[in-house]
Parts: sequence; structure tokens; C-alpha cells
Amino acid sequence: MSFAAVLANRDFRRLWLVGTLSSLGRWLDTLAFAVVAYQQSGSPFIVAMLSMLRMLPMGLCGPLLATFADRVQRRTVFLAAIGLNLGMATGLMLLSASGRLAIWHLAVAAFVNGMSWTAENTVRRVNLGELVGSEALPRATSLDAASANAARMLGPTAGGVFLATVGITGAFGLGMALYTVSLLAMLGYRYQHPRSLTATQSTLGRLIEGFALARRSPRLVGTLVITVIFNLWGWPVTAMVPVLAQGQLGLGPEATGLLVSLDGLGALLAAMLVGWLVTARWHGVVYAVSVGSYGVLSVGLALSHHVVPAGLAILLSGAASAGFGIMQTTLTYLAAPAELRGRAFGVLALCIGLAPIGFVHLGLLADATSSATATMLVGAEGVVALALTWRWWRAVVLG
Repeated sequence: MSFAAVLANRDFRRLWLVGTLSSLGRWLDTLAFAVVAYQQSGSPFIVAMLSMLRMLPMGLCGPLLATFADRVQRRTVFLAAIGLNLGMATGLMLLSASGRLAIWHLAVAAFVNGMSWTAENTVRRVNLGELVGSEALPRATSLDAASANAARMLGPTAGGVFLATVGITGAFGLGMALYTVSLLAMLGYRYQHPRSLTATQSTLGRLIEGFALARRSPRLVGTLVITVIFNLWGWPVTAMVPVLAQGQLGLGPEATGLLVSLDGLGALLAAMLVGWLVTARWHGVVYAVSVGSYGVLSVGLALSHHVVPAGLAILLSGAASAGFGIMQTTLTYLAAPAELRGRAFGVLALCIGLAPIGFVHLGLLADATSSATATMLVGAEGVVALALTWRWWRAVVLG
């Protein structure tokens, strides 16, 4: 199925738009939270903890949300998630406008936004496959990743500009507008998943089935192992980019936003290339190489004391994260039977939910040493972890 055929699906277009707008708001918030928290506290640990709180709900309730979502219409889950984001953006804007915004407000907002992201993330990828079918899933996922990564590029840029011109209040106001449009778009979503997926089996029972499925499938085990490695030693590095930009490179909010946006640019370009060029035979190779490359590039970023090599490392890291993200969804979806995909994505959510451990680890290292040293050590640890776990993920690469 071509990209044009995928886009001809009305509900896919709405889901695609909602994902893009939500990603734009999320990345805008991520930069705004990091810049404001670092300016107020001067602590890389606090910045890392805000990112950790955004990821924490994935581990706490991601698997349960994924399996519970099989029992209700997923449109309801999406609407609730977007409503949470809209409510938090509105609250933060009002607090900022009144001069009462504190770091603890950002911490609460990060956790609540993490709840909404978990609810959306754990069901949206299943819906993509159901809307377009297994054959077209890599193209649909690439389109989704391309737009999400375009948002990942534009969100920090817009956040940096708004912070430098109209302040944090304007940045939160922009987020509120994005979530409002997203909510309106979701109201027109009509797809309903088959009744067979809404059986009366308990949520816990469905989650147990997901773990049983993972044990029976070497490819799914390998996919999950690589996911754990990336979320412990790869993804947390994103929290240090604004810190390195302000501390090590001496950049202001606008330049920091532009530097962070290079991650989204690299991811956008890679997402488009993966959709066009990567066949099923190479899915596992791209998946593993992306994670290994991310670790190496994290070391390169930590050693960069000039904006050009730092920008190149961030650009290539974005490309690696896009390869990882697209293949993670595709491999998980294809490794599970249709009736068990919700369960498989529930277990995947649990693995993603281990990321807070990585953020705490990185934050403690950064406070004990420096943000650059911590980033370098974490990147190196990720490469070593990937090498040591070859026996568990080789089935993903070898087929």
C-alpha cells in the first residue's frame, strides 16, 4: 500500500493529526520545563527529574491502560488524554500569568502529562495497524513518526522563541491552543475496534497473557530487551541536551531551542527514509543499530564544546531514535497475533516505563560529576549493555 493509500483513510488522517499536535505540545513543554527549571534551580538533577516524572506513569500504569483500553472504545481514551493535557496547559498558563509558577507546579504537570501520554501512546500504535493493516503498517508508522518528529523539531524551536519573546506564559498559551485543536480533531474520529477485543476478561488477565506471549516469542523478547536498553541508557540523555546547551555551550533560550530541534530534524529525515527504503528483512538490523549508534553519539555530544559538533551529534541522534521508534512499533505489532496485540503493547509499555530509572541514574551522575561526564558515561553504558545482551536480541536481527 502506498503512502497516498494510507492517507486516504479518513480516521488515519485524524489520528495522525492528533498525534502530531500532541507531540508538538509535548516537546514545547519539555523544552519550557527544562529551561525554566534550570534557570530557577541551576540543577541538572531537577531537570532530569522533571523528565523522569513525565515517563513514570508509563511504568506505573502503562500496561494496565493498554489492556484496559481493549475493553472500551479507544476514542474515549484519546479524548480523556487530550483533555488532561489541555487542563494542565491552561492551569500552568494561569499560574505563570499570576506570577505564582513554581518548580513543583512543573513537577505535577510533568506527571499528569505523562499520564495522558501513556494513555495515548499505549493505544494509538495498535490503532494504526488496525486502520491500515499489517502490510501497510511500516508506511503508516513512518508517516506517523515523520510528523511526530517534525513536531519534535518545531516544538523546541517555538518554545525557545516564545520563552525569549513573550515568556513562559506565552509558551503555555501556545500549548493550550494546540491541545484545543487536537481535541476538536478527535471528536470526529469514528473508528471502533472489533467487539472481540472488548471481552469481559479482566485487565490483569489480559496483562498476564501479554507476558506469556512475550515468553513464547524470541523476536518479541528481543524487541523488548532492546527497548529496555534504550529507555535506561538512551532516552534519558534527551534531558541533558538543554542543560549542556545552556551550561557547556553558553546558549540562550532561542539558541537552545534551535539546538534541541536538530534532534527532531534528524528524526524527521530518518523517518522518511525508513518508510521508503527499509524492507522487512532489515527491520531488526535498523532497530539494533539505531540503539547502538545512539549510545556512541551520546558520548560524542558530551565531548563537544562547540555548537557545530554538538549539533551534528544531536541531528544524528534524532535519526537513530526515529529508526528505533519506527521499528519498535512495527516489530511488536508483527510479533503478536491480532487478538493479543493490545497485550503485547501493554508489556512494551512496561519496558518503556523503566525509563525513570535511567533518568534518576543520569541525574545523580550529573549532580555528582557534571552533565557532560554523566552523558558520556550513560552513553557508554548503553553500548556495553547492548553488546552483553546479544543472545536475547539476536533473533530480531537474524530473523
